[in-house]
Amino acid sequence: QLRFVESGGGLVTPGVSLRLSCAASGFTLNRYNMGWFRQAPGKEREKVACINYDATTYVTLDSVRGRFTISRDNAKNTVWLQMNSLESEDTAVYYCAAVVASGFVCPVVPQDEWDYWGQGTQVTVSS
Repeated sequence: QLRFVESGGGLVTPGVSLRLSCAASGFTLNRYNMGWFRQAPGKEREKVACINYDATTYVTLDSVRGRFTISRDNAKNTVWLQMNSLESEDTAVYYCAAVVASGFVCPVVPQDEWDYWGQGTQVTVSS
């Protein structure tokens, strides 16, 4: 059975760091582009960062560029989102997702075309 297990979220104060993990089971990630998305209360889900199957990375959200980093280890079937200098505006449910690598770089793939989604992990940044 194909699934993701996301972890690493929590309640933190502004300025600290968190690392989110997304571990896949039931399939191998090496043929997929992977992404992290987030959805804040009352807002639409947005793509935060993504990484192609060849480990080329993209930060697609301007507000996190320079603070967030995406990485992957295909041998561990895991993708991470390192989040530094967290701000209250980063509060959201964070989701990992996978899309079959089909020649399109991950930033241009619309959300509704991503194939598999995790259950989400809550990140709350508050003083």
